[in-house]
Amino acid sequence: MAAAGLGLSAMQFPVFGRNFSANEKVLIGVMGTNGRGLEHIKSYTKIPNVEIGWVCDVEETARNKGIDLVEKLTGKKPAAITDLRKLLENKDLDALTIAAPDHWHAPAAIMACAAGKHAYVEKPCGHNPAEGELLIKAARTHKRYVQMGAQRRSMPRLIDAMKQVHEGIIGNAYFAKGWYANNRKPIGTGKVIPVPATLNWDLWQGPAPLQDYRDNLVHYNWHWFWNWGTGEACNNGTHEIDCMRWALGVDFPTKVTSAGGRFAAKDDWQTPDTQTISFEFANNKAITWEGISCNNYSVEGSGRGFVIYGDKGTLVNKGGDDYKIFDSANKLVAESKDAAVTDTINPAGPGESLDGYHFRNFIDAIQKDTPLNGEIAEGHKSVLLCHLGNISQRVGRTLYCNPADGGKIINDKDAQKLWGRSYRPGWQI
Repeated sequence: MAAAGLGLSAMQFPVFGRNFSANEKVLIGVMGTNGRGLEHIKSYTKIPNVEIGWVCDVEETARNKGIDLVEKLTGKKPAAITDLRKLLENKDLDALTIAAPDHWHAPAAIMACAAGKHAYVEKPCGHNPAEGELLIKAARTHKRYVQMGAQRRSMPRLIDAMKQVHEGIIGNAYFAKGWYANNRKPIGTGKVIPVPATLNWDLWQGPAPLQDYRDNLVHYNWHWFWNWGTGEACNNGTHEIDCMRWALGVDFPTKVTSAGGRFAAKDDWQTPDTQTISFEFANNKAITWEGISCNNYSVEGSGRGFVIYGDKGTLVNKGGDDYKIFDSANKLVAESKDAAVTDTINPAGPGESLDGYHFRNFIDAIQKDTPLNGEIAEGHKSVLLCHLGNISQRVGRTLYCNPADGGKIINDKDAQKLWGRSYRPGWQI
C-alpha cells in the first residue's frame, strides 16, 4: 500500500476503547532500557498523570536498569516483562514506548496498535520502507496515535525557525545540507560464543532472521549490521533529514544517490561509516546529507546540524534547539538558542529538557486529542529518504522514484527487493 494514501488527512480521529480526560492517568510500558529507553523513563516520570507500570527488556541487566530508575524517580516499582507479547495482553496498558533495536521498531509498534495501545516509536520507524507503510496502515486501521521520535519537531525554537522559513524570511528555500560527525571505534571480527545467561537471544532477534550470537553485537554494534540495524543514515541522519524536508516542504523524492562505504577500518561493520546522500525533488529542490562516523571534525562548528539555502538568505542549525538566519548579504537577522548546552552527538538523546517537549506532545494526544508533532505518516517520509539512501548504496547506483506512489523505486528490480525484508517464520507482520 502506498504511503501517499495514508497521509496527514487521516491524522485526526476519535480514539476508541478507553477515552481519556486531561486529568486521567496514562499507563505506560517501556520497551528497551539499556540506553535510550532510560531517557524515555526520565521524561515520562516528569509528566503529570503518567505512570510507568511495566519495563520490558530481553536482557536482565538492562531490564533492571529500567526498573531501578523508575523506582528511584517515582518510588514505585514497575513490573518486569521479558516478552513484549505478554505485556500487550495487559488490558490496563494504555501506551507502549519503544527504544529497542531498529529491527523491533515497526513490529512492536504494529503489535501495540493491534492490541489497542498507542505507541511512541524511536526513529527509524521501520527497518525498511515497507515497514513504515505497514505501521501507518496499523495506526489508521486501529485508530491509534503513533508518534515517531523526531524530537526536533517539538522543539519550540525550531518550530519558530520553520515558521519563519515558510513565511519567506529566506525567500524560496530550495536546497539544504545536513551532516553528522562522530569518532566511532572499530568493532573487530566477532567470534561466535555462548549467549550470556542474562540475555534472551531468541527474543532479542524476534522478527529478524536468526543468526548466531557473536561477541561484538550487543549492546550497540548491531547498528552496523543490515540484519538488525540501518546504519548511520537512519541512526542519526533521520533527524537532520527530517528537519531539512520540513523546511523545504518536500515529501517523496524523484532521485536518490549515495556514495561512500566502510572506509575507516576493516572489520565486521557492514553499513557505511562514510556516506553522502543526495535527494532530488520536484519543483527544483534538493537535499544532501553527509555522515562521517569515524572522524569527528565538526562542520559549521558542530558535530551535527543543517543549513537551509534560500534565494534571499540562509538558516543555520547546529544540532539542537537553535538557529541563526542570515540575509542575502550574510548579515545576521535573527537568532535563537537554548540556554542549556546540548550534547548533540550523545547516543542517549538531546537531554531531558528537549526530549520532554516531544514526549509531552504524545501524552497530550492521548489525553486531549492534540495533534502529534511527529505523527507516523510524516516520520515515515523522512525515514524513507534514509532507507532509499542505503538502498542506493547497497546496489551501487542512483535510484529513480515515483513521488506520486509514495516514493516507490522504479525500473530497478534489485533495489525494489530491498523495499521489504524476509521475516523469521512465525514473526511476519
